[in-house]
Amino acid sequence: MSSTHSRSVTVERPGEHRLTSGPVPEPGPGEVRVRVAAAGICMSDREVYDGHRDPAYVRYPVVPGHEWSGVVDALGTGVDPALLGRRTVAEGFRSCGRCERCRSGETSLCTAGYDETGFTRPGAFADHVVVPAGLLHPLADDADLRAAALLEPAAVVAAAVRAGAPEPGEHIAVVGAGTLGLLAVQLLSAMSPGELTVIDPRDERAGQALAFGASEARTPKEATEVRGRYDLVVETAGAPSTAADACLLARRGGRVVLTGMFAPGATGIDPVHLSLSQLTVRSVFGAPSAAWSYAVRAFTAGLLDPAALITHEFPLERFADAVALVGGGGPGTGKVLLRP
Repeated sequence: MSSTHSRSVTVERPGEHRLTSGPVPEPGPGEVRVRVAAAGICMSDREVYDGHRDPAYVRYPVVPGHEWSGVVDALGTGVDPALLGRRTVAEGFRSCGRCERCRSGETSLCTAGYDETGFTRPGAFADHVVVPAGLLHPLADDADLRAAALLEPAAVVAAAVRAGAPEPGEHIAVVGAGTLGLLAVQLLSAMSPGELTVIDPRDERAGQALAFGASEARTPKEATEVRGRYDLVVETAGAPSTAADACLLARRGGRVVLTGMFAPGATGIDPVHLSLSQLTVRSVFGAPSAAWSYAVRAFTAGLLDPAALITHEFPLERFADAVALVGGGGPGTGKVLLRP
């Protein structure tokens, strides 16, 4: 590809996309341009393509891509020159930095309105992406950029772990062994839990969870035998019953963190059980800056190995093949990447 042109995958409307080529985007004041190394495809990207995402959280036409890594190759005015050439990832939420929630550090709860790279702004299913320099989280000079593309879901998991406040020796369960669940196992196993149980119906995912540090794996049916056992339950599946199931797994006075994205009609949490069990229930949508820093530190320290989750890689030209695998792939389908 010519250095004067940049390609991108544009979803014009649900079910319709095209690969376009145009001038390389130029960063404005306070912005950087990043040459994309790898971009992950997740279920929310599939929802954008299929037209199933809440209309308040997407603007068509859009270049998707909110999970990505790359190298800074151009700077706007007012940006630190030391960032040029740095390997990096970046937060997706375009928070205002001025509202009360932002000033409290809760940037994913910005009251200025939803605005996120890959959903309302051009994302990284492209050769280049332009983002505010203040959203960057620079990586080590030898960072594996292929693996770093998964630091966005890792940041979501980091937000869940921070919310759950695990302590050494606790009994912990993770519901779901997809990308979020397996990353959660890696982070939680570093906390020296007394027990770390993963609950998923898929045998191959259970095997991965054990390899990543879980002490046991159970199917959802087998999990009914350990209801009321866990100090902390981290739900990552977003399946119709998993929010309610997670609350049943927690002990009285336990904590539950919901990170899965639920569809309307999901089974509700029983308020009688909730009040009698005195549970603390938190939810996570996206990740604030502190969670991004946490995930990057864990990655740099070797506590996270996202590369082990990657099973498929495609060029931009094969976006249709790549997105078809997400949510519709066989048991051997893990994380799918686009590699511009």
